[in-house]
Amino acid sequence: NSGYDRGHLAPNYAIAIQYGADAQAETFLMSNITPQLHALNAGLWKELEMKIATSYPARYAEVWAIVGPVFGANPPRLPGGVLVPEAFFAILVDEHEGKLRTFALLIPQDAAPSNDVARFLTTIDEIERRTQLDFLPELDDVSENEIERVRAARVW
Repeated sequence: NSGYDRGHLAPNYAIAIQYGADAQAETFLMSNITPQLHALNAGLWKELEMKIATSYPARYAEVWAIVGPVFGANPPRLPGGVLVPEAFFAILVDEHEGKLRTFALLIPQDAAPSNDVARFLTTIDEIERRTQLDFLPELDDVSENEIERVRAARVW
C-alpha cells in the first residue's frame, strides 16, 4: 500500500528463461527489489527488460546489463524506512567486431509509458556522477574514458 510496485533490478522474466525456476525465485529477494512507480515498472522498464530478455540473446553472443537505482540528495522513505529512488539506470555492454559498444539510460520514476526509451539515453559518465559508482573499472583508462563519455546515438 505504498503506491509503489516491487520493481526488480535483475529481471525476473529474463532470469527465468535463461537460468530456470530456481534462479527466477531468487529475483524475489528484497535485495533485488526497489520501489518503482507502477507506470514505469509496467511500462518502459518492462519494455526494456523484455527487449533484453527476448531480442538480444538471438542477436548478440553476449550482452552485459548493469542496472540500479539513482537516489536524489534527500530521497523519500517508505514507512518501513526503504529509500525511494528518483530514477533508474541501465548500462548495456556488447562486444561487436572486436570492440566494446555501450548504451546507457537514465529513466526517471515518473517517465510516461508512452515515451520512447531512447529519449533517456545518456552517458555512463553521467550515471557515475549521479550514483558515485565506477563502472567498467577493469578497462584501461583510455578505453574506459572513451566509452564512458560517449552518448550512444540509439538503443540497439
